[in-house]
Amino acid sequence: MDHKTNITKKRRQTMGIIEKMRLDGKVSFVTGGARGIGKQIAIALAEAGSDVAIVDVDIEEANKTAKVIGEENGVKTIAIRTDVTKPEEVNAMMEEIVGTFGKLDAAFCNAGICMNIPCEEMTYEQWKKVIDINLSGVFLTAQAAAKQMLKQGHGSIINTASMSAHIVNVPQPQCSYNASKAGVIQLTKSMAIEFAKRGVRVNCISPGYMGTELTLNSPSLKPLIEQWNAMAPMGRMGRPEELQSIAVYLAGDTSSFTTGSDFIVDGAFTCF
Repeated sequence: MDHKTNITKKRRQTMGIIEKMRLDGKVSFVTGGARGIGKQIAIALAEAGSDVAIVDVDIEEANKTAKVIGEENGVKTIAIRTDVTKPEEVNAMMEEIVGTFGKLDAAFCNAGICMNIPCEEMTYEQWKKVIDINLSGVFLTAQAAAKQMLKQGHGSIINTASMSAHIVNVPQPQCSYNASKAGVIQLTKSMAIEFAKRGVRVNCISPGYMGTELTLNSPSLKPLIEQWNAMAPMGRMGRPEELQSIAVYLAGDTSSFTTGSDFIVDGAFTCF
């Protein structure tokens, strides 16, 4: 252990828990980070001190998000257009992140979509699109992050799963989404076991129904939201910012013994 590392270790030993949870000097990326859950996670990481790469297919919105987050929190941010289903774009994303920041400490593989189509009516192309983004996209981005982290000897990968991996949502039909998110959990656990002794941790977060801007402003979802809230033990949807604290915990050093876990944040929706 060199002198600088020893000083850093001693300093951390004297810190309080809140100070230990800060992410100063760390580098993170968030896929699907331009809006919704991804945006709120990116905000939290920046507020905790991490530099952040906002990764999204919507580069215009990603640029806006990156600019605001950087200016408001005094951290370095970049926006990268990436289709997470294309290996060459994911590899280019990682090259840009490492080229800009020199390392990667936390990866949030969050990009995802949902199609509410009855199973018997769903085309293979529709099925494949959901699986490609929600499961294969998580695999590709998590794999790319892992390659860099394994070189470094440290890192934390956090995948977005869903309570839909644990239950079948009603009344809307969404078999492809449910299957993809169940796959994310098993992928997470498999990666966690493979990397456990190599310094890289892998966990996932399973949100319940979240009141993102797109969800709340969708006329077609309004009747469903009323039904979801009627079924929900807490009588409401979650707010995306209610996922921020678990995201910061998993990205930081206080979760050093946490790997292979799925964190359900759903207001007890899956408890019955």
